Amino acid sequence: MTNNFQYRLATSDDIAAMSAIRLAVTENRLSDPARVTLQMYHDYLDRLGRSWVCESAGVIAGFSAADVRDGSIWALFVDPALEGRGLGKCLLALAADYLFAQGHDRIILSTGADTRADVFYASQGWERGKMKNDIEVVYTLGRPRPPVPD
Repeated sequence: MTNNFQYRLATSDDIAAMSAIRLAVTENRLSDPARVTLQMYHDYLDRLGRSWVCESAGVIAGFSAADVRDGSIWALFVDPALEGRGLGKCLLALAADYLFAQGHDRIILSTGADTRADVFYASQGWERGKMKNDIEVVYTLGRPRPPVPD
């Protein structure tokens, strides 16, 4: 696989690869893989929000999904073999920009506490909040303010 990555809206043809990546991650693993259904992936193609994929040479390398109803990031996952190449940053930006364009002033997500993802979101300017439960921490990001003219 080359480093020539392209980003686009996800389609139903991408769902199998998206699910495979979700199940391949080493952190934030699903305790019950059946908890995330194929229908959920379909729902985030258009009905409940949007999803994006990153691909190279026709192979899906990562994906993100945004929930337009509550202004949240439903998913952000990168193939573990391709981590550290900036794919997550781009996929996160696509989802966040979409939610802000839909009128959300603040967007949210949750991730496993004390994980690489926890550090990643903080490094991207997200504000770390309270624990959602015993495992997950909540992050928020406010709408960027336009620059003030001199």
